Amino acid sequence: MVAQVRPLHRVQSPETTPRPQVFEGGDLIISYLEQLGVDHVFGIPGGAIEPLYNALARSQRRGSVRAVVARHETGAAFMAEGYARNTGRLGVCCSTTGPGATNLITGVASAFENQIPMLVITPQTPLSHFGRKAFQESSDTAINTVGMFQHCTHYNTLVSHIDQLEHKLTSAIMTAFNNSGPAHVSVPLDVMRAAVASAAPTYNLTTLLSRPSWKDESALDAFMELLLTARKPVFVLGSGCQDAAGLILRAAMMVGGKVVTTPDGKGLISPFHPTYQGVVSFAGHPSAERTLRDPEADLVVTVGNLLSEWSSNNWDREGLLNSQLVHVDSNEGNLTRSPMARLHVRGSIDTIFESVIVELGKGGRHLGSIERQDAEEHLTNGQSLLPFEVTDFEKCLDASCPIKPQWLMTKLTQLFPPSTRYLADAGNSFAWCTHYLHPFDRRMLDRRHRERGDRGRRSTCGGLFQAGFEFAPMGWAIGNAVGTALARPGDPVVCITGDGSMLMSGQEITVAQQLGLPVVFIVLNDSRLGMVAHGQRLGGGEEIGAELPTVDFRRMAEAMGIRGYLIQTPQDLMNLNIPAICLQKSPTLLDIRIDPAEIPPIGRRIQALQSM
Repeated sequence: MVAQVRPLHRVQSPETTPRPQVFEGGDLIISYLEQLGVDHVFGIPGGAIEPLYNALARSQRRGSVRAVVARHETGAAFMAEGYARNTGRLGVCCSTTGPGATNLITGVASAFENQIPMLVITPQTPLSHFGRKAFQESSDTAINTVGMFQHCTHYNTLVSHIDQLEHKLTSAIMTAFNNSGPAHVSVPLDVMRAAVASAAPTYNLTTLLSRPSWKDESALDAFMELLLTARKPVFVLGSGCQDAAGLILRAAMMVGGKVVTTPDGKGLISPFHPTYQGVVSFAGHPSAERTLRDPEADLVVTVGNLLSEWSSNNWDREGLLNSQLVHVDSNEGNLTRSPMARLHVRGSIDTIFESVIVELGKGGRHLGSIERQDAEEHLTNGQSLLPFEVTDFEKCLDASCPIKPQWLMTKLTQLFPPSTRYLADAGNSFAWCTHYLHPFDRRMLDRRHRERGDRGRRSTCGGLFQAGFEFAPMGWAIGNAVGTALARPGDPVVCITGDGSMLMSGQEITVAQQLGLPVVFIVLNDSRLGMVAHGQRLGGGEEIGAELPTVDFRRMAEAMGIRGYLIQTPQDLMNLNIPAICLQKSPTLLDIRIDPAEIPPIGRRIQALQSM
């Protein structure tokens, strides 16, 4: 009997068989982030967002976009805002469905109010589960998270089919940049894990987002006439001046003008610049107020200014919002808040002021002697000779106990390196930092940068002082400090927060520990919600709800594996080796016991509240 032999099929070994590569919706999202140079996504994983995290895991293995895991989704959004502020790139945050998405909202709202480009990615339960009371369902027939994000984003959509994903994703990213704010894309689990033919982007967003510099020529001509005839102009710089601060300073000097900043514009220019008169509005300086209200000031030029309550000096009609105003901005939404202005100049701010400088030169206006002076001439023995007036200056020199916040703010900028970036949290941290903390920035007109051929532009992404003034959520600075440290790995980062904010969001410091980021967290510890307590007392309200327990944040930090110090006297601070702390590959927390009796400079805020 002859055995039957079945024909053999040739079987290739696993080494020689090409394994088909499967791409999912999450991979397509990551490919667009790679195209934009985004290298971090901030969020917290969960079942519904798992396909995106699978794509992030594949991305991390090839050395590309990495996942940063926050401790609370609000912290993730704050981190994304800090990253975007300090890189100029897109901030990206994500969450799981349901409570993960609702937890993001406060941080997204902050970015919306601060005009920070951000991509917000949330998932949904599978489409087939909509309306069936699925676990953590957040569809339009349940807890409608897409509806919730409608009010704090410029673009907000649900992706109902994989074929929509690429177009809606690119629309969201384009809108985030073009409208300077967050865009939200919600992708159901089954859509996110659906196969796509290729993860290669169809759209070249770097090209689409590269807009040519532009300027309103007719408005620019009218602006030049006003500048050339002004006798005593004043320039008010807002947060939108990041790319052009040096150019604006140059133009101001060429026409003999003075410069003030809004609270959110502080940190974009050197506090030692001789034309600088300080911050106007909340926690501002008397010299700035006098400069703006000087009856001889015949032209007020505000640039990159949101003209919100705080950035308009509480809607000041006497010194700012009047017929002397010229409003220069690239964001047309900001221009709608100055209908009384004699002139609106629209366009790229750096392009506008490059043209202004050229035309002023043609008209015989030239730069003053500061161009040839070295910044060291504005310093004496390490003490800044500020050209503007600081309230209660004697308190800046008062090294008594308990620690005076005025002394502390003055001393911090002497102890930390000049490149340090300071972030101030909501509450009294805002007030103390705005008025008394002046980063040790010795640049006058950025000669070093000009020599490299960039026409005087400053490298000021974010600025040396940053705060979330508009929406002003507590804990903002803690998360933003993590994003800032990732964005600026060579610069020291100091987060100045209160004990109330630390109790609310202090867990995010463990992210800095896990990532090895040398952020210094300074807690202004007075066992109270300081702004609430002082506000009630100054405003004549009932003193209630402001007291906090006495907490040893040094011990809290140590329990998290973070080096902490208890600072009870000025000498305790002076004994620290600050340069060594800044070089560590881990965060540090300073629990500083400040004098609770010291009244922060919040008088204008109290007046505004009482007049409402």
